[in-house]
Amino acid sequence: MKNPFDLTGKIALVTGGSRGIGEAIARLLAANGAHVIVASRKVEGCERVAASIRADGGSAEVMACHIGEMDQIEATFAAITAKHGRLDILINNAAANPYFGPIQDTDLGAFQKTLDVNIRGYFFMSSFATRLMGQHGGGAIVNVASVNGVIPGQWQGIYSITKAAVISMTHAFAKECAPLGVRVNALLPGFTETKFASALTQNEQILKTVLQHVPMNRVAQPDEMAAAVLYLVSPGASYTTGTCLNVDGGYLLG
Repeated sequence: MKNPFDLTGKIALVTGGSRGIGEAIARLLAANGAHVIVASRKVEGCERVAASIRADGGSAEVMACHIGEMDQIEATFAAITAKHGRLDILINNAAANPYFGPIQDTDLGAFQKTLDVNIRGYFFMSSFATRLMGQHGGGAIVNVASVNGVIPGQWQGIYSITKAAVISMTHAFAKECAPLGVRVNALLPGFTETKFASALTQNEQILKTVLQHVPMNRVAQPDEMAAAVLYLVSPGASYTTGTCLNVDGGYLLG
């Protein structure tokens, strides 16, 4: 039987690919044959990841892209089209969470930044990708949402709201873009050991409280998220679209 996870010859764009879950995804897609475009606001971290992928025998390049800036989204897709002529896989992983505190104290700057990246950024990255994919037989998009999009996180109000929007966005794009051959799914990570989540995972009291609600009673590793994404973008998931895959150690079971 042909390997259902073989991505040989696929062009994949991973935003927020310089560390954490994004880095793990980029490495795993490359290990399974994809040419990975590692993207982030700052290229230094992306260069490290791409160089490591190449050292391991994979194929990778770097592009600077701040998905909170429309001109950078447009420039990224122009560069991909000019160089590769197509895109097969998009991982919307870059995210913003600048505010941690009572929801009623969220200031306009933090509110706007979170929406610009987590909603507007994901929407227009998906829009550009879908049009390009549709010209070449289709593709796969995975939006990295969060369990907070289902159960709002304490003191993470605006972030949780945007992740709920990402879940709805996934459904909307999946429904409308299926005729183009574009599959759109979401990953809902639980508590994962990353710098992004360090305010939670490195605070002993918060971590103890959180783990009381996780049946597996541990924090996940980025590689565990990457494996779920590999499935969602692979030929093995060819009949899967509009799915929001919880990888949360049972947290959402309540």
